[in-house]
Amino acid sequence: MIYNLDGTVIQLEKLKPDELLGHMPCIGVLDRSELIDWNPHLAINDRILEECLKGMVSKFESHDGFDYISLMIPDKTDLMETSSSISIYFRTNLLIFICDDTQDYSLLHSIISRIEQKEIKNLSLERVLYEFFDLLTAGDSLFLETLEQEITELEESLFTEKKKDYIKEIILMKKRLLVLKRYYEQLFDLSEAMEENENELLTNRMIRYFHILTNRINRLSDSISNLRDYVSQVREAYQTEVDISQNRIMQLFTVITAIFLPLTLIVGWYGMNFPMPEYRWAYGYPAVIITCAAVSLLSIIYFKKHKWF
Repeated sequence: MIYNLDGTVIQLEKLKPDELLGHMPCIGVLDRSELIDWNPHLAINDRILEECLKGMVSKFESHDGFDYISLMIPDKTDLMETSSSISIYFRTNLLIFICDDTQDYSLLHSIISRIEQKEIKNLSLERVLYEFFDLLTAGDSLFLETLEQEITELEESLFTEKKKDYIKEIILMKKRLLVLKRYYEQLFDLSEAMEENENELLTNRMIRYFHILTNRINRLSDSISNLRDYVSQVREAYQTEVDISQNRIMQLFTVITAIFLPLTLIVGWYGMNFPMPEYRWAYGYPAVIITCAAVSLLSIIYFKKHKWF
């Protein structure tokens, strides 16, 4: 649907080409199938139209008289799901948002609702574009704090709970953070490109707003980097704990081997087919048993004294 800047809805069957190509500022929220129907009135060139219909990569392109933005937006409730795609076509008096399904994209409906209720001050197309990017990062600081708390709880459970497959949880967390890292990097690049304002579609005041937005996105990106480092530290701590556990097991096996090695020597000694004086001694067999027990006991005392186990 195409809206006048004051919130009035323009119906497709009542639209005249000069109503959009003239001097009336208009905002459009279209899905990709609707874009094809509206394009004769929008005069988007074929290459950009094809880019809008695909919308598979994040990019910013500044052409003669218009800007084109493509953005992949992850679902923060499930970062491993496929990111949704939205394209933006911006020129004088025309701002069009093209997404996969306008019914599912509540962010755009929220902006249109605020326009209709006249909640946005100093309303203009550039202000609407800024509000869109501003809402993309609204509440993200709190969201990152939630992720940090998840990592902290994961770290604590490594040492307090008997649980397997921690490595899978750590890898999953790293993948989620990687999705956010790429997302904030693309937002940062787009916001910086908007600041350059090659087509002079933004006023100096809005350029300052986008500069503030760029700084905010940069801080969020830095936070993601810190969280990725934190996860790496947790993984190293977990690997260290696994190594220590394995070393304890190997140490135990070594101690057991060391205890039974003298006994093996004694058994081998008396297993030789040679006549020995002890064979004719009535207490020879008990003496060997006592000797083996003494050797084992002395070995255990020695290892215990030196804290080998």
